[in-house]
Amino acid sequence: MRAVPEIDLELEHRVEDLGYELVEIRWGGSGRRPMLKVRIDRPDSTPGEGVTVDECAAVSRALEAWLDGLEELSERYVLEVSSPGVDRPLVRERDFERFRGEHVAVKGREVLLGRATRLEGELLGLADAGTDREAVRLRLPSGEEVRVPRSEIRKAHLVFTWK
Repeated sequence: MRAVPEIDLELEHRVEDLGYELVEIRWGGSGRRPMLKVRIDRPDSTPGEGVTVDECAAVSRALEAWLDGLEELSERYVLEVSSPGVDRPLVRERDFERFRGEHVAVKGREVLLGRATRLEGELLGLADAGTDREAVRLRLPSGEEVRVPRSEIRKAHLVFTWK
């Protein structure tokens, strides 16, 4: 099933009203049995903290009460609320600022900066935020600082490092 922008926006507001941050929404399944995967986090959490199973269950119950009444959504929908996990996706502009200094990976639609389709390094933030030239700033393991255009990034996420 395709995303429904109005539902996505309202989901984000409802999750925030419950005291959490909406990290990502993924729509799947079919029109007869849509699947809605919602990842949430605490707005002030640090990498590795995440939300608990009980918190996910509470958010799920609160969202179900609203989703059950939507005409646009089949009554056979499946809702899955979860933590973003240790490899938390970086989706919004605020994610790239919040996790500055963390080890991240960016995956390109094609080869990035003439190097590879996947680059890892320390996140330095965003350059030219909010413009069509917006780029993710990384410090590569070699120490070189690069700017990867967001328009060329398919996926970005934190990289969990075992200690």
